[in-house]
Amino acid sequence: MTGPDDHASEVPEPAPVAEAPPDAAPHADPDVDSDGDDGEDFEGPRRRARREREERRAAQDRATAIENARREAKRRVEGKPPEQAKRPARGLIRGLKALLWSALVSVIAVGLGLLLYFTPIMAARSTVIVGLNTISQEEILQAAAVVPDTPLLQIDTDAVAERVATIRRVASARVQREYPSTLRITIVERVPVVVKDYPDGPHLFDRDGVDFATDTPPLGLPYLDADNPGPTDAPTKAALQVLLALRPEVAGQVGRIAAPSVASITLTLIDGREVIWGTTDRTEEKALKLGALLTQPGRTYDVSSPDLPTVK
Repeated sequence: MTGPDDHASEVPEPAPVAEAPPDAAPHADPDVDSDGDDGEDFEGPRRRARREREERRAAQDRATAIENARREAKRRVEGKPPEQAKRPARGLIRGLKALLWSALVSVIAVGLGLLLYFTPIMAARSTVIVGLNTISQEEILQAAAVVPDTPLLQIDTDAVAERVATIRRVASARVQREYPSTLRITIVERVPVVVKDYPDGPHLFDRDGVDFATDTPPLGLPYLDADNPGPTDAPTKAALQVLLALRPEVAGQVGRIAAPSVASITLTLIDGREVIWGTTDRTEEKALKLGALLTQPGRTYDVSSPDLPTVK
């Protein structure tokens, strides 16, 4: 008989496990960091910045949505119609159209200006001169020196006016373009106020004291007695101030005005009567008193002191 030990199965001995060499490092698990915590990926600077931007954008969108919802709720409470969504695309298209139209208009305007400036479409084919009394039209045209058929836009109207104003009898000149083909020159002539005799003949002076002509004086023009008459001479300006302040019916009687100085102005009437004027102080008051005094008989009328006018 066999014993129990004869039927027992032989259990094979386990194979020997090879021991890792002491210098070998353990295998690195991709989901395990250096501290042994698994399940966390490494986050670099770029990924962190992107994540933070997305979080900020999401927070901004959420705040905007909350604000819009609050406004809409308020509008519903107040019974107002819901706010229409803005349509920036249509406004942008409208702005672009306006910009294109503005550019087109600018191009057309520039082109038209160049066409009118360099071509004789609108040229000075005629010149109209107004305001002439003693000056001839030929003298004005010669001084203006405008070449016929010059495009109006090429004509310097200020320069033409300055050339015309060099004529002694011209007080002022104005030049205007009248489209399509006319140049208009408006003249204001100097008007003689007094006359003074010189060896070469009588010189005419206007209200500003300008000696503008040597010619026969108009009938009844008073003579001026001043040492150095001119627009900057003080006695001359004082005499003209007195003469222009007189009432027309009195000024028409003056035959001569003497101004040796600004403080001793005298008038001699055509009939020989004399007016002692004195200075230019209170000129308007003196002119008013003189009109009344001349109705009284006398030879000398003193208004140098308008408070005590006298007749002798």
